[in-house]
Amino acid sequence: MAELPDLTVFAQILSRRFKGKIVERVEVTVGKKLNVSVKELQTALEGRDLNGVRRVGKTLQFDFGDQVLGLHLMLRGELVAVEDNEVPRFQVLAIHFKGGEGFAVLDMQKMATPTLNPEQNDVPDALDMEESYFTSLLAKKRTVIKTVLMDQHVMRGIGNSYADEILYHAGVSPFSIAKAVPAEKLFKSIQTVLEKAIKDISRANGDELMGELKDFMLVHSSKLKVTEKGELIRTDKIGGRMTYYTDMQELFL
Repeated sequence: MAELPDLTVFAQILSRRFKGKIVERVEVTVGKKLNVSVKELQTALEGRDLNGVRRVGKTLQFDFGDQVLGLHLMLRGELVAVEDNEVPRFQVLAIHFKGGEGFAVLDMQKMATPTLNPEQNDVPDALDMEESYFTSLLAKKRTVIKTVLMDQHVMRGIGNSYADEILYHAGVSPFSIAKAVPAEKLFKSIQTVLEKAIKDISRANGDELMGELKDFMLVHSSKLKVTEKGELIRTDKIGGRMTYYTDMQELFL
């Protein structure tokens, strides 16, 4: 699943490539996840120019003035550039702009979710939240810290992969109890890991929609057996999600 760093880069690329272009045609191949009818979506967007794309939590939002298209890629969703009349395999939705350029949302599971004018959410973003908020949040939580980092109801943007990367950077075991974790140290790791990932992924993608990149992961990878420091990478499950960690990460209880 694409998380905060990948989605931030996707938003940047889409804005650079399509900002200012006028929507000629909205093509919906799979409409079961839409919150409106296909006709309503087409009426709302066709003929409008794209003002820009931004990431909001783990979603993308396409700004068409007084209309906004939200998009959650879910577990397997992808974005690809397309030419006019091109229909790639597993297409869910496509936006075609005047001049022949466009992009498509692909998902073999058909779970990617487009939403016209999504509701506003006041849960803070992982990169925008105040340290005082984060400290107060951890102090109230008796659950394991990885679960807290992934909870989109308390902070948005972090998923399974980057929760592991952040905890490894901070030297904190994913099985630690949240209220016992040193909040200042973990807060700094959130900022450092996510900002570095955005830079690395942006550099690797350029202006191409290459999909989710995990080449820069230090611990969360089935391809790695040891870290760059020679630490053995262990695996376990937390909340049904595969967790990667090392014995060097301190357990706070």
